[in-house]
Amino acid sequence: MAVVKKNYILLILFLTASVICGQVKDYELGTSQSGLFNNQGGFYDYSDPLSINIKVAVWGFVRYPGRYVVPEYTTITDLFSLAGGPTDDAHLEDLRLYRTNEDKTQQLFKFSFDDLMWESSLKSIRKDVPDLQASDILVVPGSPRLYFKDWFSITLSIVSTLISLAILILNIVRN
Repeated sequence: MAVVKKNYILLILFLTASVICGQVKDYELGTSQSGLFNNQGGFYDYSDPLSINIKVAVWGFVRYPGRYVVPEYTTITDLFSLAGGPTDDAHLEDLRLYRTNEDKTQQLFKFSFDDLMWESSLKSIRKDVPDLQASDILVVPGSPRLYFKDWFSITLSIVSTLISLAILILNIVRN
């Protein structure tokens, strides 16, 4: 009988640990949150044979992160569109463009999606959005968001585990 109670106690400890540790998910930058496929990025060639082409990259919370070969006249808005636009988890107020100059110095340009969309109608003298150059990296930051279905799933998992533990404890106490 003591062996059975010891096994039940180990089972309770295992179930408790699985509830505590089982809800942690590790998200990588730019991956699909659906779990159906894992879009880690790729190489996309939108080059124009009649013009000079440059290599740039788009990383972060966009539909198609990766490296792109685009014509030099491509704007950041065009590049953002080629990357499939933002995902639901993207922070559009904090877009970043990283640039390495020829003298190996680095520059960081921060701007918002509104700056991209309304650049032509802005009345300011100062231009917030730079032109795209070779080897630029556009980063779209973000963080996973939990929606009602996610919270409901987590709550249901915890409640069902607690009910199972209560039934198990009652069965141990009765025996």
